[in-house]
Amino acid sequence: MLKKYLDKIRPSFEKGGSLHCFRSVFEGFESFLYVPNTTSKSGTNIHDSIDSKRIMSIVVIALLPALLFGMYNIGWQNYAAAGRLAEATFFEMFAYGFLAVLPKLLVSYIVGLGIEFAWAQMKGEEIQEGYLVSGIIIPMIIPVECPLWILALAVAFSVIFVKEIFGGTGMNIFNVALAARAFMFFSYPTEMSGDNVWIARDSIFGLGNTLPDTFTQATPLALVSKTADAGYSLQDMLLGFIPGSIGETSVVAIGIGAVILLFTGIASWKTMLSVFVGGAVTAFMFNSIGETPIPWYEHIFLGGFCFGAVFMATDPVTSARTETGKYVYGFLIGFMAIVIRVMNPGYPEGMMLSILFMNMFAPLIDYCVVQRNISARMKRTAKK
Repeated sequence: MLKKYLDKIRPSFEKGGSLHCFRSVFEGFESFLYVPNTTSKSGTNIHDSIDSKRIMSIVVIALLPALLFGMYNIGWQNYAAAGRLAEATFFEMFAYGFLAVLPKLLVSYIVGLGIEFAWAQMKGEEIQEGYLVSGIIIPMIIPVECPLWILALAVAFSVIFVKEIFGGTGMNIFNVALAARAFMFFSYPTEMSGDNVWIARDSIFGLGNTLPDTFTQATPLALVSKTADAGYSLQDMLLGFIPGSIGETSVVAIGIGAVILLFTGIASWKTMLSVFVGGAVTAFMFNSIGETPIPWYEHIFLGGFCFGAVFMATDPVTSARTETGKYVYGFLIGFMAIVIRVMNPGYPEGMMLSILFMNMFAPLIDYCVVQRNISARMKRTAKK
């Protein structure tokens, strides 16, 4: 019935219709609900049931375990800080975290999609679907205490200057979500780092606890840079019961998302594996010479390393696209992330900068791989 209704009102949005000015909005909504029944008019075509919106939807599904656990962890950390963990139920902790994260999700999507809708209308183009993923990732990689107005500014900056100005989905050089986080980190460092931003402080609709203004809680990586001890057990690191960005704490939840992405073929296992290998090898080397006090594997489990390796290094738009290039690209991300962590005590997390830096060099990596293949083929041809 919904499809019949959309077919009925479509003429109003087509050229000459009374609602033609909203054609982009209608087409975006329709293609989100149904696979477009169109193909190109020339050349050989393969009709597939999956399009870019379906790919984005699968990525969103893969992100849900980390997001849902992040909501629960927000409540868990709040009740633990207040010394009332034994009194709280699972529902109370999850509901508190849900209410803390929901405004951030709404601001991210309202601002981001609002700009994309306006941009599409202004240019008379179809609404692009790339922000479906960026819109959920951005709130997941920020502290729970990040003000909403800063989030809104970062989303607007990222969508306009990192994505749309380069041509929209598929044309951006840098990862949109990471660019938003970089904007927040360098523009408002006190709201994005330190010991005051990782634990939700205020009660919400009677849930949670109001913590004193003097309460502080450092992330494990921050503790390492200060005391040479992460301060948490390996089990807490794996399950995610540690302070950190909303969706980045649970290795188990991120691992579930990784399985979904790899099983569906959405993400490249070559890139993902190379990031972990690069990070593990580098952390082992630093640990062997005494430059980092924690075991090499804790570097992989802490901070945003796993989240970045699974969901952002594998971004097909901004990562290397050649098969050999994926190995090089991923390894260098893992390598740089650990180098930044160990060699820069003032910045204990390095995943964001390493991925953004390698986004810039991904085209060069692909170019070198392609030229190497061309040279090898030319030599083989010359021998014949």
